[in-house]
Parts: sequence; structure tokens; C-alpha cells
Amino acid sequence: MTRERDRNVRVGFAGLGAMGGGMCRRLADSGFEVLAFDLDPDAVRAAGEHPGVTGVPDAASLAAPVVVTMLPDGSAVRRVADALLPYLAPGSLLVDSGSSAPDGTVELGRAAAAHQVDVVDAPVSGSPAAARAGELTLMAAGAAGPLDRAEPVLSALGRVHRVGPAGAGHALKALNNLLSAINLAAVAEVMLAGREFGLEPGVMLAVINASTGRNHASETKLPDHVLSGTFDSGFALRLMLKDIRIATALERAAGGPASFGRACQELWEKAGAELPGTADNVEVVRWLEQAAGQELRA
Repeated sequence: MTRERDRNVRVGFAGLGAMGGGMCRRLADSGFEVLAFDLDPDAVRAAGEHPGVTGVPDAASLAAPVVVTMLPDGSAVRRVADALLPYLAPGSLLVDSGSSAPDGTVELGRAAAAHQVDVVDAPVSGSPAAARAGELTLMAAGAAGPLDRAEPVLSALGRVHRVGPAGAGHALKALNNLLSAINLAAVAEVMLAGREFGLEPGVMLAVINASTGRNHASETKLPDHVLSGTFDSGFALRLMLKDIRIATALERAAGGPASFGRACQELWEKAGAELPGTADNVEVVRWLEQAAGQELRA
């Protein structure tokens, strides 16, 4: 089957939030016929207004050769899968592109196999803007055959990295987000110390980003979403905390050093308990500012 013919495949898509909405539209713009569902009917209506996207009323109506989920956690994925699996034809493919616990992914694979359906975990890294532009990083995991069948859909969303067997994608995503969380808190901590000394935040970031301390938090999150005062990265703090917990559980299971992971989780747990439930993940910096008694934006 050629790539052009692959792109005419019907794709079901569940989860139309900040990331999923853009991914759904990107697939339609890439030539796929997309069926879209979300618990929020307004999100379904909005998606259905995009050419190539048809909103559907429930998860069972997503039945298609390939179904992609972009949902908050593994429990939400499992609810959609339990409603959908009886309606999927043998040989269909279920792709979880959100952040789920790896052991739950393996269990979902067993449940899907009873319906002759394959599961691929392909969590993504990137922003809502990257989702719309097809510039995400995808960490795809599973058996070779299902990964080959998923490739045309996944490659429309960004760069695909095949990382290992079932669950490996979700493991790597959680570990990546743990490192991202450590970086964000660390950059904010050192910048607050510099602010106390009298250094200007813009000057600090310019030097850090031209030096060895640079990372995604210093290059993107701080300048775009913190110093701007918007705190609008599009990724909720509660979801980052969920990924931190998955990653630290993996560290404990591995039995190796986990000092940074433990410290990071402790900090983010405290921030999550004190910030609103709707807080963006970059609002951990606002929480650190409150503890320090000063603002980086001042």
C-alpha cells in the first residue's frame, strides 16, 4: 500500500483538548478522514467544522481501522477502549498518544488482543502549536507490524521515534517529563537567586541560553510563558504531576539513584496542593516566586 493510499484511511480520534484538537485537525489536513469524539460537545462541534473532520456522539462511533486517543490518563483511555473494542474490526489499531502508565498499556494490549486489535503507545512531546503544525516528537512503541501500520498516521503528526516494546513509549514520555519538570524548577530557582542579587531576568536568560545551563525551560517556558506573565504553556500542572509520579515509580522499580526524582516530586506535590486545580504547569514558577517573596517579572 502506498503512502498516498494510506492517507485516505479513516481515523478515529478521541480527546480534543489543547493538544488533541490540533492533532485531529492536522490529520484531516494531511488527507485522513477523521471521526472525532470528546466528552465536551462544544469541542466536538468545533472539530466538526474543520474540513475532513466529522464529530461523532460517543466512543463507539469512532470505529475505524486506526483509532488515536489523546486523553488525560490511562484510566480515560481504558474507558474509551472498553466502549470501542467490541465495534472494531479484527486487525484494527488503537494508538494511545497521551501519557499513561506503562503497565496499564501492557494490560490494554492484552484486552485488545482478545478482539484481534493491536495497541501502539505513541505519546507525544511538544506544544499545541507543534500539534497543529505536525511538528511533534512521537515515542512509538509496540510490535513491528502494528508500528508499520501506524507509521502513516503518526508521521503526519511529527517525527516518529521507535523506542521499544509495548509500554516503552509511555515510560520514556514520563521520564522525559520528569526531566522537564526538574529543569523548569531548577531554572526558576537559580533565577530567583540571581534576582535577589540584583540581576535582571532577561539578562540572566540571555546568558544562560548562550551557555551550558540552557534547556527547554530556559529557552522556551521562562521567556514565552513566565516572563510574559501569561502562564499559558497549554499543559496542566496536574498532568505534569501525574507524569512525575509515573516516572518516579519507574525509578523506584529500577532500584537505582533517584535523588533528583524524589526532590522534584516533593516540590511539585506541594505546588499542586496549593495552586488551583486548573493551573498550567509553568505556574510552579509562580508558586516558587511566592515562596521567595518576589517575582521574576518585576
